[in-house]
Amino acid sequence: MTRWVDQYIRNEEEQARVWQVDKLAAAFAERASRHDREGSFPFDNFADLREAGYLKLTVPKVYGGEEISLYEMVMLQERLAYGDGSTALAVGWHMGQMLHLRTSRKWQEPVFADLCTAVVKDGAMINTFASEAASGSPSRGGRPETTATAVPGGWLISGRKTFSTLSSILDRFVVTAYIPDEDSVSDFMVSRDEQVSIIETWDTLGMRATGSHDVVLDQVFVPADHRLTGKGKDDGGGWLLHIPACYLGIALAARDYALSFANSYKPGQMDKPISSIPSVQHTIGQMELELRTAHTMLYSIAERWDRETENRPALKADLGLAKYAATNNAIKIVDLAMRIVGGTSLSRQQPLERYYRDVRAGLHNPPMDNVVIQNLAATALSEFE
Repeated sequence: MTRWVDQYIRNEEEQARVWQVDKLAAAFAERASRHDREGSFPFDNFADLREAGYLKLTVPKVYGGEEISLYEMVMLQERLAYGDGSTALAVGWHMGQMLHLRTSRKWQEPVFADLCTAVVKDGAMINTFASEAASGSPSRGGRPETTATAVPGGWLISGRKTFSTLSSILDRFVVTAYIPDEDSVSDFMVSRDEQVSIIETWDTLGMRATGSHDVVLDQVFVPADHRLTGKGKDDGGGWLLHIPACYLGIALAARDYALSFANSYKPGQMDKPISSIPSVQHTIGQMELELRTAHTMLYSIAERWDRETENRPALKADLGLAKYAATNNAIKIVDLAMRIVGGTSLSRQQPLERYYRDVRAGLHNPPMDNVVIQNLAATALSEFE
C-alpha cells in the first residue's frame, strides 16, 4: 500500500486495524485474478474476513462489536479494495448496513440484537435485496413485484430479486415486498431455506466476484416479528460511503501500478525510466489531482458525518457529491494509469484491465449521478425560497 494515504490514519488504534486489513488485501490480491476469470464467489476471502473479526467492526459495542466510525469504515474499505474490488464492494454492503442499523435504529431492537449476536458469534452477514428486473432499483421509485401475503403467524413472500450481492454466502437477508392488502411496501427479514433459490445469473463486465445473483422466493414463510416496521432516525445515508471508498481503492491500486511501471520501464536506448519524461510526469500529476481531490472530499464528509450527529440529514447532498467525485475520478485515474503503461495494460495477465472493468461499476451504484446533480440543484435553490 502506498504511504501517501497513511496521512488519513489518525491514531494507533486505526493504525493497528490498517495493518491487519493491508495483510488481508495482499492475500486477496493474489486470488483476485482467478475469481475474476471464473466469476466465482471468494469464499476464501470471506473466511479470512470472518477469522480476522472484520465483519463485526461496525456492530455496536453493547452487542460485542467494535462500533467503528464511518470515517474508519471508509478507510478500511478503501484498503480492502486495493487488494480486490469485488470482495470490498460485497462486504461493504454488510459493513455499511450494520453501521446504518446502528445509527438509525430503524429495526425492532430484538431483531437487531439477534442479528448483531449472530454477526459477532458466528460471522453472519446481512444485505438487502430490493432490485428487480421489471421494477428496477427502488432508488428510482419502482414498486416491487415481490409480494407478501398475511397468514397465521406471519407472511408468505414470493418474488425474484436481482443484483443480490452476497447471495452466495448469506443465511439471512432483507427483502422489500409489496403488501396488496395494505397497498404498501415493507421490509422483511428472510432466513434462507428450501423455498429460497439462488439462480446464478451474475456474469458481468466488472465486479464479477460479488455473487450478485438472482434470488427467487417461492412462498417463503417469515414470522410476524420479522416484518421490519420501524422507520428509525434519518442518518442521511452516510453508510453508502462504502461505495466510493471501494472505487478509490481500485483507483489507488491502478495509480501505484502505473507509478511502479513508470519508475522501472526503460524502452529502447533510454538510460532513464519513462518517469523522467515530461509528458509522463504530466499524466502522473493528473492522476494525483483526481485522486487527492476525491480523497479530500470523501474523508472530510465522513468526518463531518461522524461529528455532526444531529445534522446528518442535511449532509445528503454532500454525501452524494463525495460518491460522484470518487467514482468519476476513479474512472479517470484508471484510464490515465493505462495510458502510462501503454498497450500491455490491456493484457489479462496484468491487473490494470481488471481495474478498468471493475471501476466502471461505480456509475451504477447508488446514488446515481443524475440524482446527485438533482439533489445539489435542489439544495442550492432552497437557499432562495
